[in-house]
Amino acid sequence: MLIINNDMVLRLLKMEDCIAAQEHAFSQLATGGAIHRPRIDTYVPRRQDDGYYRWGTMEGANDGFFAIRMKSDVIHWPRDENGNWTEEKYCIEPGTYCGLVMLMSTETGEPLAFINDGALQHMRVGGGAALGAKYLARADSETVGMIGSGGMARTFLEGFSNVRNIKRCKVYLPTKANREIFASEMNQKLGIEMIPVESAEEAVKDCDILSTCTDSMKPVYDADWVQAGMHVTNLGRREMPEAAIEKFDVVIRQGTAGLQMKQTERFQAERGHSPAAFIAGTKDEMKRIPQRNPQPGFGGDDPQFTDRGKGADKPDFAALISGSTPGRTGDKQITFYRNVGNQGPQFSSVGQVVYRLALADGGARSFPTEWLLQNIRD
Repeated sequence: MLIINNDMVLRLLKMEDCIAAQEHAFSQLATGGAIHRPRIDTYVPRRQDDGYYRWGTMEGANDGFFAIRMKSDVIHWPRDENGNWTEEKYCIEPGTYCGLVMLMSTETGEPLAFINDGALQHMRVGGGAALGAKYLARADSETVGMIGSGGMARTFLEGFSNVRNIKRCKVYLPTKANREIFASEMNQKLGIEMIPVESAEEAVKDCDILSTCTDSMKPVYDADWVQAGMHVTNLGRREMPEAAIEKFDVVIRQGTAGLQMKQTERFQAERGHSPAAFIAGTKDEMKRIPQRNPQPGFGGDDPQFTDRGKGADKPDFAALISGSTPGRTGDKQITFYRNVGNQGPQFSSVGQVVYRLALADGGARSFPTEWLLQNIRD
């Protein structure tokens, strides 16, 4: 049983391999060669009144491997003096986090590895965004407008650079020092022109690919800034303005983001950044969690949660890659890729790549597999 940490993932996993693994796994979904269970969160109130405990899992399987990704977080939703509203999290104390991928063999049931999810998480989301750009962005796309500068923004930009000839990126976030650090680091890594800008509008203007990578609980750009020919993708569920949806000519979902379950007091859609959540606590405690803010036309707005509302007719990536639904058919079209929904097979596909690389490398820590086995039938 291997224990694979973030340093090893960063050393071994290449973005091109991450993209290829996901493209292969997503193509298997339509025929049953891959399967997944969307993300479900469980909220439990803390004694402190400023947040909640949240446990989150998602699962997927393909090509002989099963993965479950597990997260244990304390969540809160602060607002700062400038009106920014974000979702923040930690485990034990700010700056530390607990996220694990457990990898299993679907041939024997054997537990194979525990993988820290941080680096793999950033890579798989960036690789997923890159797939959207590969199939939907104009072939001559050269300029990225990036709002955000964290780990996801880094892998999104790296992913875009793998599938398009990206020459420049305009980046904005409110903290000047952070956007300048991001610009310097990504210039060194990718060799493209990095331009820190003073406003979100300036980042969006005249870009070919618009990408938002934030933890914001409210929109970070104006729908009127979106121009003909752009490809748009996002990270957070709330950072995109609802009015932008009406401007998109082509919409592709990565996959099914929610479960087809009736909402109740204890099972709800779109609370905080959770697509689906079981929620403990009193009615007053539950008010701490931001209410659902559905995006019309993308599911989550129907009483039968979630992808059975108006979003149910939006094609997914499996339909796009199989050719059963068209993608971009003109350079003036505005395309949108909803980069959420296939988290399970992302972890099984990219996780197995990391596992094989770690086996060949020989540098991962390990412990006896029998520690996880027993002779009592459960």
